[in-house]
Amino acid sequence: MSRIGSAIIFSAMNHRPFVLLIALFSIAACTTSQNSGVDTAPTDGSSLTETILPVDPDVTVGRLDNGLTYYIRANTEPRERAFLRLAVNAGSILEDEDQLGLAHFLEHMAFNGTESYTGNEIISFLETLGIQFGPDLNAYTSFDETVYELAVPTDSEETFSEALRVLYEWASAITLDPEEIDKERGVIVEEWRFRRGAAARMQDVQFPVLFGDSRYASRLPIGDVELIQTFDPSVLERFYADWYRPDLMAVVAVGDFDPADVERQIRSLFADLQNPDDPRPRETFGVPDHDQTRFVVADDPETSFTTVSVYVKRDAEELIDTDDYRRMIMGSLFTGMVNARLDEITRVPDAPFLGAGVSSGSLVR
Repeated sequence: MSRIGSAIIFSAMNHRPFVLLIALFSIAACTTSQNSGVDTAPTDGSSLTETILPVDPDVTVGRLDNGLTYYIRANTEPRERAFLRLAVNAGSILEDEDQLGLAHFLEHMAFNGTESYTGNEIISFLETLGIQFGPDLNAYTSFDETVYELAVPTDSEETFSEALRVLYEWASAITLDPEEIDKERGVIVEEWRFRRGAAARMQDVQFPVLFGDSRYASRLPIGDVELIQTFDPSVLERFYADWYRPDLMAVVAVGDFDPADVERQIRSLFADLQNPDDPRPRETFGVPDHDQTRFVVADDPETSFTTVSVYVKRDAEELIDTDDYRRMIMGSLFTGMVNARLDEITRVPDAPFLGAGVSSGSLVR
């Protein structure tokens, strides 16, 4: 069992008389892949294979020869509606030093031109299908993945097929026009500026303590503002070529449709995607253990409350077999009962804190 590290984060505003206590026990991915000392062997004499959690039989799972995986499930509610995802197993953690922020920048560029749609015509086209930017059409970039989202009507086979085609173009045909890149630089900078409130400024102080020497500490998805304003388009093209490839992609389709027909379309459309001849390895990164408790105090005049957070970092726990599932349920029951008791304390006179909570989750993959 690996060492357990902990960190205490104190965020404060001057001249505030109260303290909000939050206790967070968060599972962080470490450099080992073992479970945290818990024996997960079956206790009834059965083999591990017999206790592996099954895949929902209503989900069609397949993989193309190029490595792209797809997941399909019919669901009749809401009627004549489908939800599509293109998931790319690449995020800011894979950026080179001259690419800080470009995983997120590339996500933006997917809406600014592909081979079939110049500029932001792709948004205009989808809006003609009744798809609204925001609720039906969106994307996000995190440390470890980038995901594109579409909600589309299924009352027209042609419309649905065109929506799948959009996913295909995001996967392989973003044009990355230099003029469009220059237009988007200011958009990204404004997004960064909009988020630069008290929470972000304190996070800048807290993350090095939480992540330590981990690569995650230097790969925040928003990236480096100066680099975003000055990078050469070829640097963005390199990220796209390296990481947007079928063996790092998955297509997810859930909705009111015929699963066999959707599978046929996915296999026909995405089969011609090709991997590079010499692909870069998709490395994974952990958060190193540390023997001593770390702590940091982050103060900002614009924050409106005071918090104390305690993080206990443990090895990542997998969810593969029934024993893993049982442990997950036990953890959920534990946090639920503790939070109920903490909530009761806040209701009594002269409670020692305004609010408190405990949770368990993943800091990183």
